[in-house]
Amino acid sequence: MKRASLKDIAEALNVSKTLVSLVLNNKADEWGISEETQKKVRKKAEELNYYPNQMARGLRTGKSNIIGLVVADISNPFYAKISRTIEFEVARLGYHLLVCSSDEVEEKEMKLIELLRDRQRVEGLIVATTQQNAEQFNQLKKQQYPLVFIDRKLDGFTSSFVGVDNNKGAYQMVEHLIKNGMRKIGMLNISPMHLSSLNERVDGYKEALKKHGIKFNSDWLQSVSYNDISNTTTEAVKKLLSPSVGVQAIFTINNYVAVHCLQAVHKMKKRIPEDVAVVCFDDLDAFNFSHPPLTTVAQPVEEIGAESVRLLMKQIDGKKFSVSEKILPTTLIIRESCGSLLA
Repeated sequence: MKRASLKDIAEALNVSKTLVSLVLNNKADEWGISEETQKKVRKKAEELNYYPNQMARGLRTGKSNIIGLVVADISNPFYAKISRTIEFEVARLGYHLLVCSSDEVEEKEMKLIELLRDRQRVEGLIVATTQQNAEQFNQLKKQQYPLVFIDRKLDGFTSSFVGVDNNKGAYQMVEHLIKNGMRKIGMLNISPMHLSSLNERVDGYKEALKKHGIKFNSDWLQSVSYNDISNTTTEAVKKLLSPSVGVQAIFTINNYVAVHCLQAVHKMKKRIPEDVAVVCFDDLDAFNFSHPPLTTVAQPVEEIGAESVRLLMKQIDGKKFSVSEKILPTTLIIRESCGSLLA
């Protein structure tokens, strides 16, 4: 059946289009439209298969009731869980959520932000950015467009942000390994390496080594490619476990790298933790059931999502543009993969 318009309903009932609009927008009582007329309008709208054009309504009211979310990779359980929390929170407030993945590509992220803002007319954006240049965000800031960064932020750009203390979380993990007798600790980083969250974790790793009198060896820090994660992780693990490097533990910078690191270690027929300890920044439910269960730095994922919505709504509803930052603590979860269950 053809989608009806307000005009179709008005002509069918021989009333004005304005009257129909007032009834269907729940303003009939304040304009003195009788209950009988309201019933007729609603019944005819149902008969003619009428439903409102949300985009047109948004143009009239200036509100779309849609929030945009741009993450690096929605297939990553970390971002999937955050997205689910954000969706729940915005729905509770009467909003809808559009979610996009940038795939760690700066140009794609820029185009997605333009699409969400200009064509979908989202009222605000929550972004886990992969960009290095703040030009696009500077333009949004000048226009006082509601914007909150999660997980990552841009150096030199002041904005609302929700994330965790990456430095401290990494520091605590490395310190735990050191206290359990490990001195040669490797780390697997991932490109793009300009991301603030990754750099903070690497800094925490290096600071823990220095604090405990361990000289950092550049061979201990290996980087893998997001675009070729399996092969590059295998090569990096081989180097870390080679006789010339011979690390006692591998600290993976996120859950994505951890999964491929575990696969590489098992392919090499190395035992965890007897031959090498493996630990990770990020926690997944699956890590509790891996063999052996993985020691991790857990992030308060649901709190990150909920807090980002709170800060965004503060901008959307506020009369003045405001900037707030929320840094949340991480939790060290000790399981069997580090060779010790001691805190």
